[in-house]
Amino acid sequence: MVKLTRFESAECPVARSLDAIGDGWSLLIIRDAFDGIRRFGEFQRSLGVAKNILSTRLRTLVAHGIFEIVPASDGSAYQEYVLTEKGRALFTVIIGLRQWGEGFFYGKGEVHSVIVDREQGEPVRTLELRSADGRLLGPQDCRRVAVQ
Repeated sequence: MVKLTRFESAECPVARSLDAIGDGWSLLIIRDAFDGIRRFGEFQRSLGVAKNILSTRLRTLVAHGIFEIVPASDGSAYQEYVLTEKGRALFTVIIGLRQWGEGFFYGKGEVHSVIVDREQGEPVRTLELRSADGRLLGPQDCRRVAVQ
């Protein structure tokens, strides 16, 4: 069995983030939550993932404060998984990943889904990284520095 490396003490925020959301199933669960899915069975049907894998991923996402478990909104005996503020903050990460995938993994005219603005019905603009003064930034314009 492969031993997974843990990054909870890493200096790098990317490495720490991977402990919580670093596998494909977790990102797809979060994606589905943004699409309104809240119950275990709904996630399982949507993703086609084995129940034991889904259970483990949801438990990890709850432990990291990305989801919270709440009573079912319809008053039934079920429980629902709801994104916390921390979880909702992943929206731009999911959109960035979607847009990257749209740009590099689909041929011209190939059918795929896009995110549109509910009010206008138009596709959202491509995410951009900007400096404090508004300049568009690329990898060559940025560097890592340690902070306390």
